[in-house]
Amino acid sequence: MNDQISHYQNKLSYEIDSWDLKVSVESGDAPLIIDTRSPAAYLKGHIPGAVNIPHRTMSAESTAALNKSVLVVTYCDGIGCNASTKGALAMSKLGFKVKELMGGLDWWMRDGHPVESGAQTTDAESDDCGCA
Repeated sequence: MNDQISHYQNKLSYEIDSWDLKVSVESGDAPLIIDTRSPAAYLKGHIPGAVNIPHRTMSAESTAALNKSVLVVTYCDGIGCNASTKGALAMSKLGFKVKELMGGLDWWMRDGHPVESGAQTTDAESDDCGCA
């Protein structure tokens, strides 16, 4: 029984769903939300307030200005993409407290939460999410 309780406590320590993220943002206890996809995917649509740090570019240098005392929430397209997992691992290795958004941007939108978009992408920019 203790193994099962421990399993679920650990799972909740490392994952967040879209409702809990929305409540956290609205309460003013907002985490740093990081879109771990490519810049082109970010510009097409992202969670309001999210910053774009593609998982491949996460390093001590690229994250030096970030506050390590704030919870970081990583996300990507959704369950068919693992950029948020790669980003969560990278940010954890860099000393950040991290949770991964379950279902990514897909479940965020399915739950009816808002999405912002940036400038139009050009034909030269890739449409893929940059998860690989």
